[in-house]
Amino acid sequence: MHRLRAAKEKGCHCIKVEFFDGSEEAAFVEAVRANIRHGLPLSLEDRRSAAERIVVSQQNMSDRAIAECTGLSTKTVGSIRRRLNQGSSPQDVRVGKDGRRRPLSTAEGRRQAARALAAEPLAPLRQIAKVAGVSVGTAHDVRERIRRGEDPVVARDRRTPRKPDDRESFAAQVTDPSGTAPKKERKIRNMQARLQTLQKDPSLRLSESGRELLRWLHLNHRAKVQYPHVVDNIPPHLAETVAELAIQCAEMWRNLAQELEERAGQQD
Repeated sequence: MHRLRAAKEKGCHCIKVEFFDGSEEAAFVEAVRANIRHGLPLSLEDRRSAAERIVVSQQNMSDRAIAECTGLSTKTVGSIRRRLNQGSSPQDVRVGKDGRRRPLSTAEGRRQAARALAAEPLAPLRQIAKVAGVSVGTAHDVRERIRRGEDPVVARDRRTPRKPDDRESFAAQVTDPSGTAPKKERKIRNMQARLQTLQKDPSLRLSESGRELLRWLHLNHRAKVQYPHVVDNIPPHLAETVAELAIQCAEMWRNLAQELEERAGQQD
């Protein structure tokens, strides 16, 4: 609008434009995305107002996509959505920044991953993720929750209460497909208790490489504890880079786990 007015005042008869094919509300989203990247920055109030309009008009647009568009944090967009959508039924599917439609609840995908792990406990995570239609990270989380004897479905995605012994049955399927192992043997101590045990082991504590490994594990434990706070505050323009680095870190830990499992198997 400002450039067009300036061109008219200068007496220009022709200007360069970029055509946009879409609805008025879709055009508004693109306008907000463009205006936070160049020219006079939008104020926080302007960005909040834009987010409110997008939440109302584009209800299937994900919080992260709106945050990336408006220059707000995902947490702020989520609070705006909850405030505006009080009393209304939530959307089951949202469209992310990459244009892909994703369900808000991963409950069914997690259950399918649990069944796939029960059928093939040693299958690679990528195979489990493909069969269940979930991400590799979700498949990994399902496997870890099952190993700890927990329900593979996270609390926020549970729509119907489960029987008290359900989580035990999931653990039995993966740790012992025959279901004959005692319950106590299927329960694994939490990460912090394991770290404390490793820290007391002289073979690790008294060697440089052992202390380095303990530092790695300690940092990973801290990352797990601080995960929600850190992830919610990652700037939208750095999300893709951080995601790539996280995938590389996960790949390193997966390779380490496979190598150690192979060594343990050879010793057995």
